[in-house]
Amino acid sequence: MNVGQIFRADIANGPGVRESVFVSGCRNHCPGCFNEETWDFAYGTPYTEEMEDEILRELAEPYYDGLSLLGGEPFEPENQETVLQLVKRVRRELPQRSIWAYTGCIYERDFFGDGRCVTPFIEELLDNIDVLVDGPFLKSEKDITLTFRGSSNQRIIDLKNTRKSGKPVLLDF
Repeated sequence: MNVGQIFRADIANGPGVRESVFVSGCRNHCPGCFNEETWDFAYGTPYTEEMEDEILRELAEPYYDGLSLLGGEPFEPENQETVLQLVKRVRRELPQRSIWAYTGCIYERDFFGDGRCVTPFIEELLDNIDVLVDGPFLKSEKDITLTFRGSSNQRIIDLKNTRKSGKPVLLDF
């Protein structure tokens, strides 16, 4: 997996102060995407153990509320194993930090059965993420007044409660 960029002390991609990791690779190709360069799986820098150590060192600073995973597409099958490694480590070493993930995929359609994001890693990945912002960016539904999302079709899903109830539990920001 490659990482396109890492934003430190980010306040745009989830509540509070966050460390945002933009992974590379995305097949969604949403027209109007703000981060088209990350569609290329080869864009950016290869993810390494040293990079992961630095992400965790930074995230351990007391002013951080959590980690946000964006892209590209963190849930592309090629990215999931490495993303899972990172979120499990955050859970283990910094359990007080929340984990948000953004996807252009649709939770009910793409993460179950024969959905395009189903891999041997998806269940454990979803179990270790607190909030999922799902849905492709739709230029026709762009709304700059929305918090933590770019278009009105995108949902902010409380994954912990969704996984318990079996149906999407939406958060209102």
